Amino acid sequence: MEMINECSPVTVLAGVGKARAASYARLGIVTLGDLIRHYPRAYENRGDIRLLADARLDGKSAVILTVATEPRAVRLRSHKSFLKFRAFDESGSCEIVYFNQDYLKNQFPIGSVFRFFGKVERSGKRYSMSSPVAEPWTENASLPPLWAVYRMTEGLSPKQVAKDIAAALALLSAEKDDPLPHELRERRSLCTLSFAERNIHRPDDWQSLAIARRRLVYDEFFCFALGAAMTRTATKKHGAPICAKGDVTSLTAQLPYALTGAQERAIADIRRDMASDVPMSRIVVGDVGCGKTVCAAAAMLIAVQNQRQAALMAPTEILARQHYADLAPIFASLGISCALLIGATSASEKRRIKAALSSEDPSRRLSVVIGTHALLSDGVSFAAPGLVVTDEQHRFGARQRALLSEKNAHAHLLVMSATPIPRSLALVLYGDLDLSKIDEMPSGRQRVDTFVVDESYRARLNGFIRKQVNEGGQVYVVCPAVEEQETAADELELCDILSDGGRREEQPPLKAAVQYAEELKNVFPEFRVGFLHGKMKSAEKDSVMQAFAANELQILVSTTVIEVGVNVPNACLMIVENAERFGLSQLHQLRGRVGRGKRKSYCVLVTGGMGEVGERSRARLDTMRTTYDGYAIAEQDLLQRGPGDFLGAADHTAVRQSGGLTFRLADAGEDSSILTDATTDARSLLASDPTLAAYPALASRVSAMFEIDEGLIS
Repeated sequence: MEMINECSPVTVLAGVGKARAASYARLGIVTLGDLIRHYPRAYENRGDIRLLADARLDGKSAVILTVATEPRAVRLRSHKSFLKFRAFDESGSCEIVYFNQDYLKNQFPIGSVFRFFGKVERSGKRYSMSSPVAEPWTENASLPPLWAVYRMTEGLSPKQVAKDIAAALALLSAEKDDPLPHELRERRSLCTLSFAERNIHRPDDWQSLAIARRRLVYDEFFCFALGAAMTRTATKKHGAPICAKGDVTSLTAQLPYALTGAQERAIADIRRDMASDVPMSRIVVGDVGCGKTVCAAAAMLIAVQNQRQAALMAPTEILARQHYADLAPIFASLGISCALLIGATSASEKRRIKAALSSEDPSRRLSVVIGTHALLSDGVSFAAPGLVVTDEQHRFGARQRALLSEKNAHAHLLVMSATPIPRSLALVLYGDLDLSKIDEMPSGRQRVDTFVVDESYRARLNGFIRKQVNEGGQVYVVCPAVEEQETAADELELCDILSDGGRREEQPPLKAAVQYAEELKNVFPEFRVGFLHGKMKSAEKDSVMQAFAANELQILVSTTVIEVGVNVPNACLMIVENAERFGLSQLHQLRGRVGRGKRKSYCVLVTGGMGEVGERSRARLDTMRTTYDGYAIAEQDLLQRGPGDFLGAADHTAVRQSGGLTFRLADAGEDSSILTDATTDARSLLASDPTLAAYPALASRVSAMFEIDEGLIS
C-alpha cells in the first residue's frame, strides 16, 4: 500500500470522490498538503456566550437555550417548508426557524439544551433566530470557542471542509516531520508544526490561535527567504564581465548639479558590484525625481568603459523616449554611440540597430541601446553584453526581466523603481536583489504644497487653474475612470476600504477623464485641453504627451497612465479627482509629476465631499497633506492597506513571487518583525549549510515552492 503523505491526492480521504475533489480543485486544493494549508479566512467566536437580552445587534451571537416546544414542520404551496420551535433562557424566549430542513425535526426534543450561534433578531420583547448553528450543550461540554470559516465554492459545505481537514491532519500526524531546525524553534519560542496546523484550524482559544499563526507566518517568511537566497545563488554564477574601470567623473562633470550623498552611495555600490565576475543584481529605489537615472547612466558608462554593451528597457515608449532624450546627448559628448529601439522605430532603423548591436567589430558596434519591449524581439542580440537596466520594476514581470537577461547572458543587472518600498515589503518583493536606497532629493527640488478640498471649492479651483495657466504654467488633472459609469478603470489601484464596522464606505461617483476633458474645454475655452488614458493606442498617447511637453496643451486630463510619464518641468499644478479612491503611494507618485522645474508647484486632492468620505480615507488624505517623505508615506500605505493593495493585487493575503510562493497567512505590514527575524535566520542557516543538506524536509518544502534546480539542494 502506497504511503500517504502531503502529496497524496484528497481522494484518499473517506467520502471524497471525484465530484468533491473537483470542487476542491477550484480552490487550488489537490493534495492533502493543499487542504491543510487551506487556512481559515476568519473565525466565529462561539465561546462568547450571551443571554438573549444581551445578544449583539450588529452581528452573530452564541446563546445557550433550552428547547421549550416540539418542532413543527409547515409546508408552503411553493413546495418549500420550514421547521420552527421555541427555546428559552433566563432572559426570554426565542423562536427558532429552519428552512427546508425537515430532517432536523427529531433532533430538538423538549428539554434538550443547545448552543445556538447566529443572528438574534429582536422585535420588542420577542426574539427569533433563522437557521442558527446548533450544538448539543452540557455543563461539561468541550465545544470549541472558536470556529473556523473557510473560503468556499460550489459543491462544498463548511461542515464537510472542516471534517476533511480534520481527517487529513489525523492521517498525516504520524508521518509529520517538522522541517524547522529544533534549535531555531527553541530560540524563537515557536510551537511545533503539528500544534500550529491543528490550532490554526480548530484553536482551543485565542492564545493558541495566536501561537499557531505566529509559527505558520514565520514558516512562510523563512521558506521564502531561503528560496529567494538560493535562487539568487543559482543566478549569481561566476562569468559576468569584470568591469574594473569605474571612473564616472566624465559623466558627473556634465551635470548642472552635484550628486547627493545617496546617489554617490548607490553609484559606489554599482561600481563595486560590476568590478566582480559575479553578476550584479541590484535595485535602486527612490522617489520620482531623486536621480535614479543618473545612477543608471553611471552604470552604463562603466560597462562601456570596459568594452561592454548596455541596454535600458522602459515600460512605455513615452518613458523610453524621455530616457533617450536625456541620455543620448550626454553619451554623444563622451563619444559613446546610443540608439532608441521602440515599436515605432522604422523597419530600416531597426535593421541598422540590430546589426550594430551584434557586430563583432568594436568600431562599428553599438554601445548603448534604450528601448521598450522591442528589445525582447527576435533578432536582437548583443555581441558584448555587459549591463541590463530595467526601469519601473513594478511594471515589468519577472519573466520579461529574465528574457532580457537571457539575451545578455551573465550580464550585470540593475533595476530602478520610483516606488519607495518599506523595508519589510522590499524583503518580499526584491529578496533576490541587493538594495540601494536613494532617500535624498537633489538640491533645488522644491516641495509641492498639498491641499485637500471638496466639491464646494470647485469655482475657486477653476480660478486657480486659470491663474496658473495665465502665468505660463501647465496643469495635470487626474481622474479615476476613463468614461462615465465605470466602476474601476483597470489602470487604477482602487482601494477596497472598509469602515471599522466592516461596512463599505460610501463612495462618490467617479470622475471620468473623457467627459471631464469636454467640461473643462467649455470652462476654459481660451486654453488648449487634451486627454489621455490607457485605452488609447500607443501612438495617440505619445502624441498627446509630446504635445503637453511642448506646451501645445495647457491642461491635460488623464487617468493614472501619467503616473509614469515624460518629464514636464513647466507643469506646476496636479489636481487629483476622487482622491479618496487612490492609495497613498499612488497619490505620492502623481504629486511627483509636478515641482520638477523652477515654478512654485501645487497638488490639490479633490474629494466628492468630505461628508461622503470615510474616516480612513480622511486619514489617508491628511497624511498626504502633511507628509512629503516617500518612504514614510509608503510605510503608512502598507499599514493602512496591506501589501496586496500596495502592489495592486486583488487579495492582500496573496503576494505572489516569481518562484510561485503565496503568502496564505503572512502580512508583510503587520508581521514585519517576524519577517525580519525569519530573514536573518534564513541567511544564518544558509551560511553554514548552503544546500540545506542537513535539513531534507526543509529543503523539500523550499524546492517545491521555488522549483529550484535539484542540484542546488542536497
